[in-house]
Amino acid sequence: MSKDGEFDWNDLRYFLEAAHARSLAGTARALAVEHTTVGRRLNAFERALGAPVFIRRPDGLQLTPLGERLLPLVEEIRLGVSAVREAAATDKVKVRLAVPSGFASLVTQHLARPQRDAPEVSLELLSGSKPVNLSKGEAELALRLGPITDEDLVAQNVGEAGWSLYAADAYLARLGAPADPRQLAGHEIIGYDESLASTPGAKWLESHAGGARTVLRSREMIDMVAAAAAGLGLAVLPCVLGDTAPGLKRLTREVLGTRKLSLVYRRDMLRVAPVCAVIKLITGLMREHRGLISGAEASSQPDSASKNPAANHGV
Repeated sequence: MSKDGEFDWNDLRYFLEAAHARSLAGTARALAVEHTTVGRRLNAFERALGAPVFIRRPDGLQLTPLGERLLPLVEEIRLGVSAVREAAATDKVKVRLAVPSGFASLVTQHLARPQRDAPEVSLELLSGSKPVNLSKGEAELALRLGPITDEDLVAQNVGEAGWSLYAADAYLARLGAPADPRQLAGHEIIGYDESLASTPGAKWLESHAGGARTVLRSREMIDMVAAAAAGLGLAVLPCVLGDTAPGLKRLTREVLGTRKLSLVYRRDMLRVAPVCAVIKLITGLMREHRGLISGAEASSQPDSASKNPAANHGV
């Protein structure tokens, strides 16, 4: 109910419809209400303004000079409200998922699933080595490797990621495979940027690459894969990347290092239906490909020894 000096924002809708319909009955039909309701809301609006906006005539409603001045202003308000609703609707269906660069290709191969299983969801993929800040709303979900220390975040275990040793044919033709993959002296390697020193691949190289020459360092897995595929050097890569990258061969069945993989999100995200749909999608995807992600899939194949170039190079 409107008071003198203030009005119900909803009365603007009644004013706008009445200004277009120019009758109580026409306004009532447009808003699917009784014409007495229209009259009551317009009267309340005018009392709040302290001046009439319509002249009631036998043939309908006529805007007063004040009503004429208000009409374009209220039209702008209507457009603003529509823009707010559209922005909110868009934000509800967009879900941002941050992934380590090594996992982007796996997720992108299955981006058709949200359209099939949750067509209301628009998935935005954020890939890179720099973690996003979920607490600040930089993303709704994140795949993360290693322990999660932030107690305000939910960390759902979705598997274990493995690393192994890879090289291209061009490199093997030039320098051969290491006789012992744990002794890389005399070989050329692709190393990790200092910011990734705690990853399993970087730690393994630190322990086993004594006497090797580092020809390149990078903080992005995708760049390391490209360099290794070009024959630049040996690389210790996530199996999810190395086992599927064209031009790369795995030099040992052994998984050289592992790291826990978690799907991380703020607890309040569980109240957002589109986010829950993506959580279900990603957890299912990780379970489906756990063998590839862990590196066990390639190492458990019975004919992997005959396909393994290390078997033909004395490893």
